[in-house]
Amino acid sequence: MSLIPYLFFSGNCKDAIEFYQEAIGAVLLSKVTQADSAIHNEAGSESGCAQNRPPDAIMNARLMINGTEFMVSDGGDGAPYSGFSLTLSPENLEEGKRWFDTLSVGGEISMKWQETFWAHGFGMFKDKFGVPWMVSVNKSH
Repeated sequence: MSLIPYLFFSGNCKDAIEFYQEAIGAVLLSKVTQADSAIHNEAGSESGCAQNRPPDAIMNARLMINGTEFMVSDGGDGAPYSGFSLTLSPENLEEGKRWFDTLSVGGEISMKWQETFWAHGFGMFKDKFGVPWMVSVNKSH
């Protein structure tokens, strides 16, 4: 069994994909636009989740970050993200600091990058799309 995060954006999913590719080396595994889905819809009409979306809107995309898959879509309603945080646990301090610095550009930092009792480096922020993140280079116990 896998637990796969699925993030919904409101029309800027393509920008988010490009940002995550540049900032942390996310790999795009697959992408389906609304236009692609209409081509495959035998009835020729759009499904309920695709209504009123432009043809270039992302219906579904799969990304991989450092061996972990997550999915994204333009299916959002604009509601802010809350009640969770995506957490990156890089293998070394340099990578952790780089990820923190690149992902937090244009966002809102809630805990600056620093050493803690559990981590060589740790920080929390919302990226420029409002997605909450934590980056933690954990200490061995």
